[in-house]
Amino acid sequence: MEKRFTKNAVILANGKFPEHLDLLGKLGGACKGDACIAPTIVCCDGAVQKLLDFGIEPSVIIGDLDSISEENKIRFADILIHNPDDETNDLTKAVNFCIDKGIDTLEILGATGLREDHTLGNISLLANYVEVLTSVKMFTDHGIFTPISQTTTFESFQNQAVSIFSIMPETRITTDGLAYPIQNRTLRSWWEGTLNRSLGDNFTIGVDNGKIIVFQCF
Repeated sequence: MEKRFTKNAVILANGKFPEHLDLLGKLGGACKGDACIAPTIVCCDGAVQKLLDFGIEPSVIIGDLDSISEENKIRFADILIHNPDDETNDLTKAVNFCIDKGIDTLEILGATGLREDHTLGNISLLANYVEVLTSVKMFTDHGIFTPISQTTTFESFQNQAVSIFSIMPETRITTDGLAYPIQNRTLRSWWEGTLNRSLGDNFTIGVDNGKIIVFQCF
């Protein structure tokens, strides 16, 4: 019988394992009374041992399987997904697996830290994922990256640090509720939309002709 998955999942990539308590809670699931709901955890192969050391077993392990021990290959043989495609990375393999299984809401952990080139690559890939998912967010110990391709209102709090990264230089951006407003302009370089802050409990970003990635500090 084919394994069934929920419509939402957590992907654990092989970057820095999260330390923030809220993020660790996403791996552990939620309990109400005596009932506990374990999340679907799609684990990139290089992150398996980190998750096991935390005391949690993955729902699925995916990747080229060159970063998982032989012991764990045997132990988790029934949930291993071997994808040898060297034209993409293990994070994207995990995302594509979720899409194939009808999972449309993703929270990505462990995709930053350790190596700056991997961090930048993984963050930029969010712009690809937003095209095919209902919701996708990447969490770090310091905040949340959210890709958008249309006008979006974000929950916030006063003085929350906010940065905007434009993936395509022709994208026109308009903001409302940020200390340093942007009015129908393009951002020609990644730094131009950084170090802004929220004025209240929400802010809105309008996007015309493209995709952007928004970072909110915790």
